Amino acid sequence: MKNQINRSFSKSNKYHSKVSNYNGRNYQSALECSYAIQLDWLKKAGEVKEWIPQFKIDISVNGCHICNYFIDFKVIYSDGHEEYHEVKGFETDIWKMKWDLSKAIYPDWTFVLIK
Repeated sequence: MKNQINRSFSKSNKYHSKVSNYNGRNYQSALECSYAIQLDWLKKAGEVKEWIPQFKIDISVNGCHICNYFIDFKVIYSDGHEEYHEVKGFETDIWKMKWDLSKAIYPDWTFVLIK
């Protein structure tokens, strides 16, 4: 089956990014969609073993669940190490708080911001 990109220009969110579809999955922006395509190429090249879109991170403090953060991609490399990638065009205060909390709660994880 051929990989297909379909940008739906009639749909946009409050930040005016265009919802894009790639391989049957909607991405919140063309930038995020393009990054998914890059990850597929890295997988085909053998550098990436697997990537998981919209990976749920539990943000809990002292056993109390605060919220969930759905980071754009969990990337598992061929050598076994994992990274958590966020593709960001416009930064909101809520996103910044979740980003900072995630890095504080999971200090051993590698977080990567793609702009």
